[in-house]
Amino acid sequence: MLPILYSFRRCPYAMRARWALLQAGLIVQWREIELKAKPAVMLEASAKGTVPVLVLSDGTVLDESLELMRWALAQADPRGLLNSGDPEPWISTNDGPFKHHLDRFKYTDRYPGEQRQTHRDAGLAILKDWSDRIQQMGWISGDRIGLADGALWPFVRQWRIADPEGFDTDPDLQPLRRWLNGFLQDPGFERLMQRADPWSEAGLQPLFPADAIRVPLDQPLFHLAIATDWQQAQAAGSYRISTRGMGLEQVGFIHCSWPEQLAGTHRRFYADLDPDAVLLLEINPAQLDAPLRADASPTGELFPHLYGPLPLEAVTNVAPYPLKGT
Repeated sequence: MLPILYSFRRCPYAMRARWALLQAGLIVQWREIELKAKPAVMLEASAKGTVPVLVLSDGTVLDESLELMRWALAQADPRGLLNSGDPEPWISTNDGPFKHHLDRFKYTDRYPGEQRQTHRDAGLAILKDWSDRIQQMGWISGDRIGLADGALWPFVRQWRIADPEGFDTDPDLQPLRRWLNGFLQDPGFERLMQRADPWSEAGLQPLFPADAIRVPLDQPLFHLAIATDWQQAQAAGSYRISTRGMGLEQVGFIHCSWPEQLAGTHRRFYADLDPDAVLLLEINPAQLDAPLRADASPTGELFPHLYGPLPLEAVTNVAPYPLKGT
């Protein structure tokens, strides 16, 4: 049984939880809720009545977004998000003072006596601190993306929605804008913002992500590898190349194929290489520890992806590709 996710599309806490599920290569049952008509089963699981809520297969309930993010990345963390810097100072500032000022800046009419400009100034001071950090280090987390980046960007997006002109024209926020646009322009953003009708027990029972399917474990998978990359993997003990010229940490998963997809993959990415330079790895998916998920390509075709390193023992056969006689 898959875990059950109660979510609300525009909630930044739910957004960062869904982002982590995408990063980890997981699939869950997706129950989009209406805030004014929360399902009784959700309230039975978590009396808080806030999203996200994830009910695991064993009945364990995770009803804090950061708890859910850490759980997801504990299942698989191909980009090393949990090991990039100390996220706590940045998340504490975001979930504490920044969220306080964001709410009172964006929804001033809900807070009688509060001054919008006061909270705008205070929020901007925090944003400029983050922007300076990105300018110096590249990311909030440090020199590479980490948990803090994934936890903060939905809230920075909300600030921009509240003040698009100010956010887009402030020269001090240029590094922060570039950082935010990296999330918004990533194909994953469209996936985590997919729409669904409010869940009901008698209605459709969608999965998240909606454009993905589970990978059968009784059918072999295949991966085209550069021969030198495979040689290095044998020395290292595992294979960590996503596709030609790009590693697992860069992409977030290892590209795999089903048999009928191999010729097209070779034609697009490997046809210029010498015949002896490309190897076909046959993979037994039942021997993989990391999550497998078939994700849609830009054309809509589903390709199997491995969200972690490929253990050598899961490779059942290695042969030059194209195969002789094909």
